[in-house]
Amino acid sequence: MQHDTHKRDFSTNSRLPGISALAAVIGALSTFAAFVLLNLIHLFTNLFFFGSFSFADRSPALNTLGAWVIVIPAVGGLIVGLMARFGSEKIRGHGIPEAIEAILFGKSRMSPKVAILKPLSSGIVIGSGGPFGAEGPIIMTGGALGSLLAQCVKVTSAERKTLLVAGAAAGMTAVFGTPVAAVLLAVELLLFEWRPRSFLPVALACAVAGFARAAFFGTGPLFPLNTAAPDAWSLVSCVVAGLLSGALATGLSAALYKTEDLFGKLPVHWMWWPALGGLVVGIGGFIEPRALGVGYDVIGDLLHQHIALQIALAILIVKAVIWVVALGSGTSGGVLAPLLMLGAGLGVVLGHVLPGSEPALWPLICMAATLGATLGAPLTAIVFAFGLTHDANALLPLLAATLVAHGFATVVMKRSIMTEKIARRGYHIYREYGVDPLERHYVDEVMTRTVDAIDAKLTVRDALAAWFGETQTRRAYPVVEDGAVLGVVDRAMLESVRAAGADTDAASSQTLADVLHMHSAVFALADETCRLVATRLAVHGLERLAVVTDMDSRRLVGIVSRSDLVKPSIAHFEEEHKRERFRRLRPRFGKRHS
Repeated sequence: MQHDTHKRDFSTNSRLPGISALAAVIGALSTFAAFVLLNLIHLFTNLFFFGSFSFADRSPALNTLGAWVIVIPAVGGLIVGLMARFGSEKIRGHGIPEAIEAILFGKSRMSPKVAILKPLSSGIVIGSGGPFGAEGPIIMTGGALGSLLAQCVKVTSAERKTLLVAGAAAGMTAVFGTPVAAVLLAVELLLFEWRPRSFLPVALACAVAGFARAAFFGTGPLFPLNTAAPDAWSLVSCVVAGLLSGALATGLSAALYKTEDLFGKLPVHWMWWPALGGLVVGIGGFIEPRALGVGYDVIGDLLHQHIALQIALAILIVKAVIWVVALGSGTSGGVLAPLLMLGAGLGVVLGHVLPGSEPALWPLICMAATLGATLGAPLTAIVFAFGLTHDANALLPLLAATLVAHGFATVVMKRSIMTEKIARRGYHIYREYGVDPLERHYVDEVMTRTVDAIDAKLTVRDALAAWFGETQTRRAYPVVEDGAVLGVVDRAMLESVRAAGADTDAASSQTLADVLHMHSAVFALADETCRLVATRLAVHGLERLAVVTDMDSRRLVGIVSRSDLVKPSIAHFEEEHKRERFRRLRPRFGKRHS
């Protein structure tokens, strides 16, 4: 039995080691950027709420400003509005949609302004009480660092995308200490492909950030938790928690963009919107101070059941309102930490009524389910929750509830919170992706093997008469000289050669070898994918290519045309749409006895 030795599971890429080395450097840089960002948040928190120049980690909820707390977020919003207006508008928003837009529509190029102004603006907003997390800004900042480094070396747009995503994912790893979840976030949200050429550098950057994080933030999970193993009733509770989390995610997304629309109708420049949103944040912070800022301490308290039901409900309502208004105003901040708090708050409420397992499980479950449904990234949310807590007993309930929430949001919402903003700018992003049928099939599977070839010594006139007359059987023919293919000719090419010369007879006396030596030879190999050859046809504006054994001997083995390359797509269409039944279930009854 003859085995195919030329076909591979994955495409080869000789540049992978070099790109991986750059990704490792970016992973270290993004970790340092995360350290700088978190310290900026601490600095501005102390400046705004406590009037001290300090990098100590203090919660804005501990402030003693009284009603003056209402003004602080508005001041922060005003500063950021000015920075966006006169610095870079790219710092507005929560970071991930902007990174996606740069990847898909900007050739993964980001400016140095973003790398500097994004963490600075986010530090000011969050430090002045903005209800955001550091993950969105660090994803944007890390992505900008990766893009900037990639712009300093000679790389393709695809490689630059890989380095941008490596920086973004490494930044998330550094903030939360969840490298595997960061890799999944890259796969589910940012890369838009599953290839070793991109996956391996991104994973390496996250691994480097995970190890480097210990030098800045220590080791161990951010919110250590150990719940009891779930019982059979937990499945029913997971379905309920998943549905309610999906509803929360859907409601938050709809409210966010409705709020953004309302801000768009205001008769003032968008520069002032963050300050107006800051006033709402300040009022919310006056009502419930624990809703201000990043709130990692509050998330920990919710997960460990240290907050009473009534207070958890108040935090849930106030945080939801001020987060939606602040983000809708176009200020700078992230979405992951607020979603974690909102989901955990929902879980605290449900923990008092859901049967199965202990109440401490449900804040974690709802936290992950809300995050997964809002982002449209369920695997990221599941692994992220585990990485934050290291609670292995929660993995099965996490899987069940998060997938239910994701299914609910997929059915109800057209787009996620990540893609809605991009869609409003005129771009549509299709989040589903699979293996391209043209990638799955090779040229030797679709090419025409029985091919008539023309001798290169034949003149143009004789070739037109003999091969392209009334007895013509094919649209084009390969031309062979001493057993090697020179190219492919068709009627249009030969007619243009004959018409090009002033002396028609002289032009017609040219041999086919003379004609093809004036054209760049383009061929296909039998072991190349249909996608690669389809791209080559498009780039060179050709209809068909001769298929040769190798580029040295150029021995003819077939010919492949555009119509041949449609065959895998037809087979894929039938797989998706043709319904078939191969067996019919029939009840079997005992034989009747007379």
